[in-house]
Amino acid sequence: MVNDINPERDQKEQQDANDSGDLSDLLSELRILLPGAQMLTAFLIILPFNGGFAKIVQAEKIVFLATFFLSMTSLVLLSAPAIQHRIMRPLNDRERFKRVADRIMMAGALSLAFAFTLGTNLVISEVFGHVAGIVACAIIATLIMAMWWWMPMYLRHRTTI
Repeated sequence: MVNDINPERDQKEQQDANDSGDLSDLLSELRILLPGAQMLTAFLIILPFNGGFAKIVQAEKIVFLATFFLSMTSLVLLSAPAIQHRIMRPLNDRERFKRVADRIMMAGALSLAFAFTLGTNLVISEVFGHVAGIVACAIIATLIMAMWWWMPMYLRHRTTI
C-alpha cells in the first residue's frame, strides 16, 4: 500500500489557503477605506461651486488644492488593487501581487491621512481661525498616526494577535 501523505504538498496547500485569505483580507480592507476617501472627495468636488469659496484667501485655496489632489490620489491608489486583480485574473504570481497591492494600499492610506489632516485644517480654519485650524490639524494627524501606525506596530511587537 502506498502512503499518500505528502507533507510538502500539504504545507503548500495550507500556504495557498492562507494566501487566499490574505488577499481577501486586503480587498476587504480596501472596501473599508474607499468610502472615506469617496466621501471626502465628493465634498471637495462641490466646494468650489459653493458661493463662499471665492471669498477664501489664497492660502486656503492652496490647502484646498492639496487636499483635493491627495484625496483623488488616495481614491486612485485604494481602488487600484481591486481593478488590477480583476484585469490580471487568473493571478500567476499571487504572492507578488499581494506585496505590490499592499504597498499601493499603504500609499493610498498615507495619501488619505494627509487629505484628512488638511481637510480638518480647511474646516476648522474657516470656522474658528487659522491657529485653531493648525491645532486641529495637529490633533487629527496625531490621532491618525496613533491609530493607524503606532498602535498596530506596538501590538505587533508586544503581543500576538
